[in-house]
Amino acid sequence: MTINIRNVAIIAHVDHGKTTLVDAMLWQSGLFRENQVVRERIMDSMDLEREKGITIMAKNTSIAYGGVKINIVDTPGHADFGGEVERTLTMVDGALLLVDAAEGPLPQTRFVLQKALNKRLPIICVINKIDRPDRRPMEVLDEIYDLFIDLDAEESQLDFPVFYTNARLGTATFSLEDALKAQNVHNLMPLMESIVEYIPQPKGDEAGPFQFLVTNLEWSDYLGRLAIGPVRRGTLKSGSSAALLKEGKLFLKTPVKGVYTYDGLKRVETEIAATGDIIAIAGLPDAFIGDTISDPDYLSPLDPVVVDEPTLTMEFSVNSSPLAGIDGNLLTSRQIKDRLDKESLFNVSIRVTKGEQSIDSYQVGARGELQLAVLVETMRREGYELSLGPPQVVIKEIDGIRQEPLELVVADVPEEYIGVVSEKLSSRKGQITKLVNHGKGRARLEVKIPTRGLLGYRGQFLTDTRGTGLINSLTIGHIPFQGPIRGRSGGALISDRKGTAVTYALYHLQPRGSIFISPGDPVYPGLVVGENSRPEDIWVNPCKEKKLTNIRASGSDEALRLTPPKSFSLEEAISYMRADELLEVTPKSVRLRKRATAPK
Repeated sequence: MTINIRNVAIIAHVDHGKTTLVDAMLWQSGLFRENQVVRERIMDSMDLEREKGITIMAKNTSIAYGGVKINIVDTPGHADFGGEVERTLTMVDGALLLVDAAEGPLPQTRFVLQKALNKRLPIICVINKIDRPDRRPMEVLDEIYDLFIDLDAEESQLDFPVFYTNARLGTATFSLEDALKAQNVHNLMPLMESIVEYIPQPKGDEAGPFQFLVTNLEWSDYLGRLAIGPVRRGTLKSGSSAALLKEGKLFLKTPVKGVYTYDGLKRVETEIAATGDIIAIAGLPDAFIGDTISDPDYLSPLDPVVVDEPTLTMEFSVNSSPLAGIDGNLLTSRQIKDRLDKESLFNVSIRVTKGEQSIDSYQVGARGELQLAVLVETMRREGYELSLGPPQVVIKEIDGIRQEPLELVVADVPEEYIGVVSEKLSSRKGQITKLVNHGKGRARLEVKIPTRGLLGYRGQFLTDTRGTGLINSLTIGHIPFQGPIRGRSGGALISDRKGTAVTYALYHLQPRGSIFISPGDPVYPGLVVGENSRPEDIWVNPCKEKKLTNIRASGSDEALRLTPPKSFSLEEAISYMRADELLEVTPKSVRLRKRATAPK
């Protein structure tokens, strides 16, 4: 049962147009009717993906072109979800590298390209967003070649085809001149032809015993857990017996309940799966990412999926605040532990260990603050309540020396903010390695900085650049521990009692700093109600009411005008925390509080 197949991943930095390009390829493959209503970014199926405008989980689809089935895997572009990219690259035989025609290669571009080159995957370069007024495609192409050389690409890997595309309009051409003329021509056929010609057919002996690597998992209400991955060798018939291998050893033998292949966005049942195809297998509820499914008579395990180690950890524990149990219904340490264990099985870059603070706490390791924030946001939407400790970097002992993660930061800022950004990054142990000004009013700084120096900085960066700056980072190694790094400058305004916040009290607290709560919000001892303009913490009474007399009436409070409170998103609150603070997270609220509930 020989099928002409191409397996290709689309890799790029965040917001360079991967998912938009997949949309255009699906449309031009004839998957949808001409008048069919289809939402944008079809592959971003998670609510969080659509809200944030980024891809979080890798997902696969397929199109047909010229009698060839092209399996396409859309990957995340943010460095925190690099584990998704790493396991995705084990499924494919080539990759489309997308680069923005104005921004050029950014940190995640380096990361995903390095992983693809290490696996010796052929690369097709796509310079996207060619319609941008600030485009500089020839300079970007030179930067891409420089990146290939910097990553020690072999000479054969440097001979890659280059396309100029506008993914939003669905155009792709070999020449820049044609690309600039073809803004009203919807034609991605040259790119699809190049995939068929340049990306090799999957290797594997179709006549050999069946061998399959689990690289992804899905859930069906009717079928249960589905193991997804590429068929490395042989064929698999629905209903036939298969062996599940864990860590190279036989775990069980069981009949396969169903075999499914991908047709566009649909999962279609098939009688037999061919070598090289990306399929889903039902009937193995114990299968997890990295396991091998093989012929029961020929047990031959495949190499497991290996990803980079976490660089940050965060403490997850039971919500112990006085307001616990009001919003959520999943509160116990057992429920939190079960959910974290489930996440670590589905997400190869997450690590869960027993916590050190208490018997009810767990340390969760991840690749960055955004990955932790997405996990917490997902849990709170499922009904969980929990307390979070501040993120901590993972310190390693290398050759007897304490070492901490080092990141490469690329900051794109207007010229007038170069000074303030440079000053803030330098004060956090950052070293500026490169400064480029393209003469269009914006400059790009490349800075090497310890991961600790970035904790809590991104919000400050947006404030310093008036929301006009872009900052991206990528872990590039380890350096000797750099000593203390300055963090948040202001102390906390802390509630000293339980009650309800009132206008009168908040009005008189405003001169001390920023306020985080509104009148009518519940408070309790230890709750952080604001930020002090000075470094020290202050315990305050946000419930203090004005004494009533026959001259002063309660209604006169309405004349007091409060500055709107400073509200935090979950990501901002995680970055804002200090070592002596916890973040109370419920389905409806995010509250910052001190570990201690009374002044010392």
